[in-house]
Amino acid sequence: MVDEEKLPWDQAWNIMYHTFAYTNHTVLPEALEKWSVDLIGKLLPRHLELIYLINFFFLEKIKKRYPSDMDKLARMSLIEEGDQKKVRMAYLSIITSHSVNGVAALHSQLIKQTIFKEFDEFFPGKL
Repeated sequence: MVDEEKLPWDQAWNIMYHTFAYTNHTVLPEALEKWSVDLIGKLLPRHLELIYLINFFFLEKIKKRYPSDMDKLARMSLIEEGDQKKVRMAYLSIITSHSVNGVAALHSQLIKQTIFKEFDEFFPGKL
C-alpha cells in the first residue's frame, strides 16, 4: 500500500491493522515460527525493511510505557538477537493484527497467561 498505492504510512497501517486478525495454534514457545533475517533479506528485502520499521515504531511505544525496562525491549522485539538474527513471526502477527485468539476459548486464555502475557498486558483486550 505504501509502495504501490503511495498511501501515507499511517493510512496504510490503519487499513492493514483493521484487516488482519491472528489465530495462534500453539502454547509452546519453541513451536513459534522464527524466520532468518538473512533469508528474508535475500528473498524479500523490502519486506525486511518494513518489518524493521514496524519493530522500530513498536519498540518506541514500549520505551515510552516502560522507560526503565530495557529487558522488555529485547523480550518483545520482533527481532530475536543472537548468532543468527530471526524474525519472531507470531510477534509480528500480534503487532499487526486488530485481534488475537487461540483455536479455542481455553487456548486463548492459556496464550494470554503464558507465551503472550506481556503482549496481553501491552494490548489490553486485543488477545
